[in-house]
Order: sequence, then C-alpha cells, then structure tokens
Amino acid sequence: MADQARNAPERAFVRSSFAVNGTPPPFDSGIVPAMNFLAHLWLAGEDEGLRLGAMLGDFKRGRPDNLNLPLPVERGVLLHRFIDQHVDALPEVARLREEFDAPFRRYSGIILDLAFDHELARRWTEFSPTPLTRFDFEVRQLLSRNEALLPEDLQVFMRYADRRGLFAAYREESEILHSLRGVGRRLSRANPLHRVDEIWPQMRDRFRTGFEQVFPIVRDAVDQWLEESGETRQTA
Repeated sequence: MADQARNAPERAFVRSSFAVNGTPPPFDSGIVPAMNFLAHLWLAGEDEGLRLGAMLGDFKRGRPDNLNLPLPVERGVLLHRFIDQHVDALPEVARLREEFDAPFRRYSGIILDLAFDHELARRWTEFSPTPLTRFDFEVRQLLSRNEALLPEDLQVFMRYADRRGLFAAYREESEILHSLRGVGRRLSRANPLHRVDEIWPQMRDRFRTGFEQVFPIVRDAVDQWLEESGETRQTA
C-alpha cells in the first residue's frame, strides 16, 4: 500500500496535466497521456453518455455538480472515477506492482494502465463482436456529435490518436512502448519509462495473467455500480 501511495502522484500528474501554461503538449513528438482509454470505453458499454464520460473522465476535474455536463455524461465521468479507484485498491493490482523492480515500481501504475489496454486490444474479439477498427470509428463519431462538450486537450489528443491509429494500434507492443516513452518525457522528474522495453519481455506473461485476473473483477464491479443505479451495461 505504501508503494501504491508513492505511485499515486505520478499517475495523477499524467491523468490531469495535458498542458503547460495553457499550451497543449506536442503530441507529434510522442508526448502522450498514459490512460487506459480502451478499457474505460469498453466498460462503459454502448450507452453514449457513459461512453462519452469515459473519454472525458481524465479531462474533467472537480465536484460532479461543477462539471457542467449533461447528466448522462456526468454519470460516465463518475463511472470513470469509480473504475480508477476500484482498480487502484485491488490487492491483485498491488501484488502485481510489487513484481516490478526498482526504479520501475514507482511508475508501475502508468505501465499497467497501458499494458492492460494492450491486452484488451489484443484479445478484443473475446470481448466484443464489433471489430476494433469499427469501435474506434464509432468512438470518433460520438466525439464528433458532441464536439461542443470536448475540452481542447481532448481534441488535441484525438488528433494525435488519429495519426497513430489509436486505439486499434494498442494491439502492438511497439505502440504501447512508444506511448510510455512519450509519457516519460512529459513527467517533470527523471524516470525510466523510456526503458520499459528492457523489462517488457520478462513482465509480458505477468501482464497477461494480471489482466485475466483483474478485468473480470472490474467488469463485475461496474455491473454492480450500474445495477445499484438502476442501469445495465450493454456490451460494446
């Protein structure tokens, strides 16, 4: 738990800081946020409000009543926050973090976010009848229909995502490593994220088994969260 607490500031920085002095980061240079967008989108199901909130969750901060969003989208942001908090508290995730050697352990939450998105993308057909490229297209259509709600930071990121072929490109380890290198350049302190390729081969199987353990737990927790709210998740 202590290691988890030390890791939290790094994840919070990446999740909440997309601009310096109001200027969006240069995504073309590979500076990208480390967030498990794909997992959040899948967990939101087909509900457009929840799905839009899944995308906005890392860009909207503050109290729910101050988000200035339609209620269905606000609930999506709250679901996004619930998922993040639930994952961070799981003992399975804490044990997995402990398997990282120093100095990677401090940044294990960032690495796991993208490693799990990689596993979801790689196994996509196990979770959705919709091809991942089609899913990507549907997400872009949703964002286009709701452009007025999108902060500039998210629009900048999605232009970068278009150029990189995200989120389907997350199937490739090389894309995950590229994203992690970019995140490392985004952090203010020296970090080893540009060297994750050194540990990836030895951690690959643990990422896979960790995903197999964690993702069903999170899916069930989301279903319970929705059920308590009188909703159900429709498979994406």
